[in-house]
Amino acid sequence: MSGHDGYTGPVTLRAGGRDFRLTAVLGGCFQPLDGRYRWYGRLAADDELTRVAGDGGLAAVLSTSEGSAIGILGEPDLWRRYRIEGVSTPPFRIPYALTEAD
Repeated sequence: MSGHDGYTGPVTLRAGGRDFRLTAVLGGCFQPLDGRYRWYGRLAADDELTRVAGDGGLAAVLSTSEGSAIGILGEPDLWRRYRIEGVSTPPFRIPYALTEAD
């Protein structure tokens, strides 16, 4: 499921040479000071991902049905859900016109 505020739904995360099928909640915003789009989100907990990613800091490719992007895994929270963030075209569709944002 996607929306003008981001993306919520299934993702594939490629990290540490492995693919993980997870769910994610993703969002982002354009930063006018540097002219870049910064996207971020939270991944569902997964025991295998915890073993591979440890304390975070691992580069990964996040894919949705709408696209793919390179991001960095942050530290996991208390529930072993990793934050991911990137600076690029996000792995989800963003509206480009005001009429698309309704």
